[in-house]
Amino acid sequence: MENVRLILEDGTVFEARSFGFRKSVSGELVFYTAMTGYPESLTDPSYKGQILVPTYPMIGNYGVPPQDAENGIPRFFESEHIQCTALVISDYSEHCSHWDSQLSLGEWLKREQVPGLYGVDTRALTKLLREKGSMLGKIVFGQEEVPFYNPDKDNLVSLVSTREIRHYGTGRYKVLMVDCGMKSNILRCLLKHDVTVKRVPWDYDFTREDYDGLFISNGPGDPVMCEATVRHLKAALEGDRPIMGICLGNQLLALAAGARTYKLKYGHRSHNQPVRVGNTHKCYITSQNHGFAIDEKTLPADWEPMFTNLNDGTNEGIRHKSKPFFSTQFHPEASSGPVDTESLFALFVENIKQYRNEG
Repeated sequence: MENVRLILEDGTVFEARSFGFRKSVSGELVFYTAMTGYPESLTDPSYKGQILVPTYPMIGNYGVPPQDAENGIPRFFESEHIQCTALVISDYSEHCSHWDSQLSLGEWLKREQVPGLYGVDTRALTKLLREKGSMLGKIVFGQEEVPFYNPDKDNLVSLVSTREIRHYGTGRYKVLMVDCGMKSNILRCLLKHDVTVKRVPWDYDFTREDYDGLFISNGPGDPVMCEATVRHLKAALEGDRPIMGICLGNQLLALAAGARTYKLKYGHRSHNQPVRVGNTHKCYITSQNHGFAIDEKTLPADWEPMFTNLNDGTNEGIRHKSKPFFSTQFHPEASSGPVDTESLFALFVENIKQYRNEG
């Protein structure tokens, strides 16, 4: 257990101890408030380029599950490896206990060469990030020096998207999945229905593809970096084949429709964000992980908000007023988190059936 420093771009320094891989790194500091789900969060591609700060005081107590796959999909993780730049926690549980634990969190971090710090006052750090907004930070071992790094300046989607076309399932309806950093549980949820999924890279030209429904996944970074995806989406909006998007997919759909996006002060990263359905009094509890949002005021007249965050009034989804296009800013597939909105996958498949005149 080695002493190390966490340095913020405003000059704040936290002394810490290391329980992960020994490597100086830098990225964007973000916090998330979930009490469980660190294996899923660490492997979520949406955290690419970020230093993750869980607010729950003790992390690592139930270890890490097996890293095997079923039908080409990781059984317990959201991608094949850890995606975030580093992990910063308050207290590390050196002893883990769970029926399917295969190794400790520290062992996993070292194996994947990801730094892990503990002994940080994460409540004070979170308060700082809430007041000043997400900021850049770096982890420094000894006298080694690394520059601050702003991941929003890079096209992170190109780093986490699949590099080859993959196929899943043998169902009746053909879904084209544009992988911008897709979480594994999106596939698991889709494959509960009668679909075959063709997973393609983020910049794949799908404008002449034969499919029944188009799906745009979650992913990291600033949506304006995905110019190719937006260009292809604009062409898809000229037709009427069903479209569904999640998280980054929500923002990309809005950009393709002609709206604008903006960066949130510190983002939404938690399990229990309440969202309201349209102008109704109906509410869902959702799992979220995003740092950008749609500017609703810029939505074209033929689009409308589908969900609204009840904490801060930001957009949580949009839909077309006459065509079967919709998207959510939150994660209906959760993993981890509440699955209150998983029925939206069934709505997407129902739209496909209607499109094929089979509903």
